[in-house]
Amino acid sequence: MAVFPWHSRNRNYKAEFASCRLEAVPLEFGDYHPLKPITVTESKTKKVSRKGSTSSTSSSSSSSVVDPLSSVLDGTDPLSMFAASADPAALAATTDNSRKKRDRDDNSIVGSDFEPWASKRGEILARYTTTEKLSINLFMGSEKGKAGTAISAMSEKVRTRLEELDDFEEGSQKELLNLTQQDYVNRIEELNQSLKDAWASDQKVKALKIVIQCSKLLSDTSVIQFYPSKFVLITDILDTFGKLVYERIFSMCMDNHSILPDHFSPENVNDTAKETCLNWFFKIASIRELIPRFYVEASILKCNKFLSKTGISECLPRLTCMVRGIGDPLVSVYARAYLCRVGMEVAPHLKESLNKNFFDFLLTFKQIHGDTVQNQLVLQGVELPSYLPLYSPAMDWIFQCISYHAPEALLTEMMERCKKLANNALLLNSVMSAFRAEFIATRSMDFIGMIKECDESGFPKHLLFRSLGLNLALANPPESDRLQILNEAWKVITKLKNPQDYINCAEVWVEYTCKHFTKREVNTVLADIIKHMTPDRAFEDSYPQLQSIIKKVIAHFHDFSVLFSVEKFLPFLDMFQKESVRVEVCKCIMEVFIKHQQEPTKDPVILNALLHICKTMHDSVNALTLEDEKRMLAYLINGFIKMVSFGRDFEQQLSFYVEARSMFCNLEPVLVQLIHSVNRLAMETRKVMKGNHSRKTAAFVRACVAYCFITIPSLVGIFTRLNLYLHSGQVALANQCLSQADAFFKAAISLVPEVPKMINIDGKMRPSESFLLEFLCNFFSTLLIVPDHPEHGVLFLVRELLNVIQDYTWEDSSDEKIRIYTCVLHLLSAMSQETYLYHVDKVDSNDSLYGGDSKFLAENNKLCETVMAQILEHLKTLAKDEALKRQSSLGLSFFNSILAHGDLRSNRLNQLSVNLWHLAQRHGCADTRTMVKTLEYIKKRSKHPDMGHLTELALRLPLQTRT
Repeated sequence: MAVFPWHSRNRNYKAEFASCRLEAVPLEFGDYHPLKPITVTESKTKKVSRKGSTSSTSSSSSSSVVDPLSSVLDGTDPLSMFAASADPAALAATTDNSRKKRDRDDNSIVGSDFEPWASKRGEILARYTTTEKLSINLFMGSEKGKAGTAISAMSEKVRTRLEELDDFEEGSQKELLNLTQQDYVNRIEELNQSLKDAWASDQKVKALKIVIQCSKLLSDTSVIQFYPSKFVLITDILDTFGKLVYERIFSMCMDNHSILPDHFSPENVNDTAKETCLNWFFKIASIRELIPRFYVEASILKCNKFLSKTGISECLPRLTCMVRGIGDPLVSVYARAYLCRVGMEVAPHLKESLNKNFFDFLLTFKQIHGDTVQNQLVLQGVELPSYLPLYSPAMDWIFQCISYHAPEALLTEMMERCKKLANNALLLNSVMSAFRAEFIATRSMDFIGMIKECDESGFPKHLLFRSLGLNLALANPPESDRLQILNEAWKVITKLKNPQDYINCAEVWVEYTCKHFTKREVNTVLADIIKHMTPDRAFEDSYPQLQSIIKKVIAHFHDFSVLFSVEKFLPFLDMFQKESVRVEVCKCIMEVFIKHQQEPTKDPVILNALLHICKTMHDSVNALTLEDEKRMLAYLINGFIKMVSFGRDFEQQLSFYVEARSMFCNLEPVLVQLIHSVNRLAMETRKVMKGNHSRKTAAFVRACVAYCFITIPSLVGIFTRLNLYLHSGQVALANQCLSQADAFFKAAISLVPEVPKMINIDGKMRPSESFLLEFLCNFFSTLLIVPDHPEHGVLFLVRELLNVIQDYTWEDSSDEKIRIYTCVLHLLSAMSQETYLYHVDKVDSNDSLYGGDSKFLAENNKLCETVMAQILEHLKTLAKDEALKRQSSLGLSFFNSILAHGDLRSNRLNQLSVNLWHLAQRHGCADTRTMVKTLEYIKKRSKHPDMGHLTELALRLPLQTRT
């Protein structure tokens, strides 16, 4: 292959910048501008007359520009036209009626501030468990085939259905014994599914039978600790049944294929739907036993809307009175809770029934301490302190329904009624759990007085103080009472012997202490917690509560200098002996620090404490640690490192980075952050100390550079190392540390052969050549300004890099090597200029060192010719059918490089460019549009001064058409 000598084009960078600069166009006030606010045009359309007159439009606007999105506001969209054509009076009346209806409906809808039953369901199932064996008694009935008999008379049909229910109640009994809790739950879920399947197959009577039998289970208290969870499971089935019945009747209210609106009156309901609805109530009324009759009717309470406007308001008092017939107080209170739940869903405005349920319960409250209940507890071996909390879910729900949007006077009435009852701790606890925290907080001392008078044996006082503390965490008591409240509560809490009881209360009152008092009181509380939880390593069973305490403390102490001056804070952290829990606590602390620490710090108290915390997180990393976890830990530690600043005490700053490197050596992202921080420190030092103490500054900068040079090899990611070598070399060069910069660049060059063919990117293996190309292009941009070492000859680093590129094993199907050589050609062309495009302050680049020396330019041109030979040799190897498209693309790219950087007044270089042009179009693989635009550019450039020789070149570049 013939050798083509290279001649670089002389560049006038200032003139090129000037020619490429955008032309400034003066903008008059009021003209359109992309950032100018859009003015919406308001249009008024006159109604079209019947005589065929055209509509006229009057519009006012401050801008002539029409916003495409504003057209929907100009009154011409279809909906606006429809509204404009309507009768204004009728439209106003409709709007007014809709508003009144919406306001009326809003009164019967519970708002989002009401905590739904669904949010309590999971907590109840998790809390009320048992290890005892459970049983399910079901009457499966004897199938006599009566349901399939066609009976024309309605009375006979009703009689048949009633007989089916009788048959079911008197049929064969199926008993499932010795069920574990999970088996019991599975059986109930199967019954729920059976209900749905029966309904879907139009076996409505069978569905009713299932619901009746499930309701009967709520009268069984043989395993009393499990009753709240049983109530949740059974009422799920009742809810399913009630929903199915309502939707069935609702779907029957169709006249002319129209469905009832969500808010309808009984007058809108057709006779068929009403008859079906009545039939369901008749079926339920025939149920003999009280408990299933009550629950099943309550489940379809909403269906009264189809029959009468006053149906629900009439049924609720009747159902409330029905509960009086239930003798077991636990069963009755849950029945009342279900009625209140259904009532809040369908008629929350009917408060009287809710209150009546509560007052009826107060009248029967003494039954809890009667002989019947006590004998039952003795029989099951259940203590009163374990029995009374079983009432809490039901009572809490009843109180929540009563207190929803209730006036403060109702709370006063409730408190007075509770005071009149003996052993009223359970009631008092429910009152504090249900009413608004603001009401409770303002009466804190009154509640404390009532708590003191409660009997300790039935319901522990510490649970009452816990409930009070939960309210005080949400609302503030009177300022004058705050200290006394804390003292009274802590007197009771600190005397608790059971560590679990103690920590459950302390967890709540820590937040109150942090919220209203100083670090002295918080320190006292933490010390007391340590005192109670350290003996017998009780803290090991209370990590969730201890974690909660830490979160509450750091949530209120955002000033970490104050936080870490709390004497017992770090000893409190020492109680977290389990590594996984300890790390989670440390992560919480660091997240709060990163979020709230606004200014850099050098406080030794903060630094020592956070270094200890970060070290704990770092040391948890092992071979099994997930990558996501490592990234999170590194993010938190890096957030701390970024917030450490010793101002102009640069030596102290570097010492901190040295210590951090030794502590966090297992997390690569942290080491990377440290290297970037040290490089930034070196640049800042040079900037601040410019002209002062130059010898000392230079020594410090060299120390920073040495830090980076020592640290980079410890990193695993090869491209991380390459980029950091390049960046650190740039920093060294900017600080006039030329020998250190050379060392970084040589290290990067020696590392290139180690780049693997495939690298891991976000868990996927990908080819590395494109990443290597990106790095080398950045490297070439830096080498332009790196002066040659006096002992290593001309362009030593460039030659070393070219040798490495030549020896690297490239993929046969890849053209990255040639793209790199093209970039090298650009670099060498820039190096041949008399003045380089950019420089580093106080560093003499080769343009200053050689000053256009002919020997330097000759060496440069030789390298260019070598690179060109490599490019042309590669193009020759692509003369195969499967590689012709690659050949065309690379040929045009090389042509553009010569056009941009070569001196085309050289005949041989000019001829080479013509050959490349023809090569790009050979075999019809070139993009004709690109070729046309390239030729137009050449013709345009030929009109510039000193570019006339391009005119002849343009004539020699034909465009081939595809045939």
